Amino acid sequence: MREAEEQGERGTARLVCFFLHGQELAFPIEAVRETLRLRPITRVILTPPWLIGVFSLRGEIVPAIASAPWLGMPTLTLAEESRIIVLRHATKPFGVLVDTLADLRSLPPHDLAPPPPTLSSAQAALITGVATTPTGAIRVIDPDAILASDAMRALSAPLADAHGAS
Repeated sequence: MREAEEQGERGTARLVCFFLHGQELAFPIEAVRETLRLRPITRVILTPPWLIGVFSLRGEIVPAIASAPWLGMPTLTLAEESRIIVLRHATKPFGVLVDTLADLRSLPPHDLAPPPPTLSSAQAALITGVATTPTGAIRVIDPDAILASDAMRALSAPLADAHGAS
């Protein structure tokens, strides 16, 4: 039965939804490795404020970032409901801190509209689409756009230089 449901959903956008400062956002489910309760995060000095630190996930060191500043929102205040969404990436996973998780959703692709023109170009580059639902708007974030952003490239450039110098 589940197999038939999955085949029927192939044309849909499957999303892991979450809240950040009262706004519902989402990542495509294929980009999400797992979701976690908060765990100890070690701050790394001399890094941008949006790089919260690193945490250990079954022996793997994973960077934790705050997505709020990337989206023009105030810094996230961590609470018991806060979660970490661990995203898959070709080279290394990374965690995104969010206020709380919401539902998993499946939306027809035609329900996703382009980002509104009121966003800055940097913010619009992070949003793949916006869906209007009975509960409000959901902004879908492109994890690859976060990694390709100028801020993330600027952070990894010194690391690449240091590795190349050794």
